[in-house]
Amino acid sequence: MSGHLLAQQVDFTEFDLENGLHVILHQDNSAPVVTTSIMYDVGGKDGDRERTGFAHFFEHLLFEGSENIGRGEFMKIIPANGGSFNANTSQDRTYYYESFPSNKLELGLWLESERMLHPVIDQVGVDTQNEVVKEEKRQRYDAPYGKLLKVLNENLFKVHPYKDENIGKMEHLDAATLEEFMAYHKTYYGPNNAVLIVAGDIDTEETIELVKKYFDEVPRGNEVVRNFPKEDPITENVRAIAYDRNIQIPMLLSSFRTPGFASRDSYVLDMISTYLSSGKSSVLYKKLVDNQKQALQTQVINLGQVDYNIFAILALPLGEVPLDTLLTEIVEEIEKVQN
Repeated sequence: MSGHLLAQQVDFTEFDLENGLHVILHQDNSAPVVTTSIMYDVGGKDGDRERTGFAHFFEHLLFEGSENIGRGEFMKIIPANGGSFNANTSQDRTYYYESFPSNKLELGLWLESERMLHPVIDQVGVDTQNEVVKEEKRQRYDAPYGKLLKVLNENLFKVHPYKDENIGKMEHLDAATLEEFMAYHKTYYGPNNAVLIVAGDIDTEETIELVKKYFDEVPRGNEVVRNFPKEDPITENVRAIAYDRNIQIPMLLSSFRTPGFASRDSYVLDMISTYLSSGKSSVLYKKLVDNQKQALQTQVINLGQVDYNIFAILALPLGEVPLDTLLTEIVEEIEKVQN
């Protein structure tokens, strides 16, 4: 039996602007494309717990426009120049990116500098995106098994803000004032709370000068201070039942609160999750799906987060197989790993 472990060295250049913006550049001239992206150190865990969902809301709101980009034009400019774009928000961070033909690098930097320097945050945009977020919640969170992460968070976290839904409560967004949105933006969206990444068909030295051209004038923001409450250790098993009228097949969900993704344990758990459920040759798939025919599907996820990870084991029973039977079989494999 033999195998290969492949690793790729990625060369990069990194530096900080005087306003605190951290910049990472990676030159790869193998294809005439470039990606400009910004990650803000703000996510669902940040902010007043009576105003949840602000980070995800701003993921949408910051596409509304800027002093130099008309309302709704942001999402027209990019495809009109041969590009694609997207954004996403987790409990820990918000990420925006655009991919362009490499001769549009300067356009990508200008767009992100506009988003950072002087976005338009007004009541029209807030009202528009409030409806967009509500529709997203209906489509994604109210879909079959869409409440999975919500149930996980509610049972694993009691005091840390991970306990709250990333998308937030709609009543919180409805009650929020324009002034509260503006204050949130001022707190978290400064250059010193962000990382700019440019990767692709670039000239590193030329790109450094372009970054300075478009981002040097952005004023430094507030220093973000976090002091989240710590969770007490989980000392006994907790059994919880959640109901979802949108599903017909019950799901077993066994989960553990584990150290954050920067810890050594997190890397070990990544390997364990791969061993247990990655592909049809994995331990749990062969046992529960192929050999014993007790499950339709099984999966192990090590969800990486800054403060605490979630290690979750999911299984869908085949026919009338009890969930407790699946749990017993899964625990048996976990104990083999432990021993």
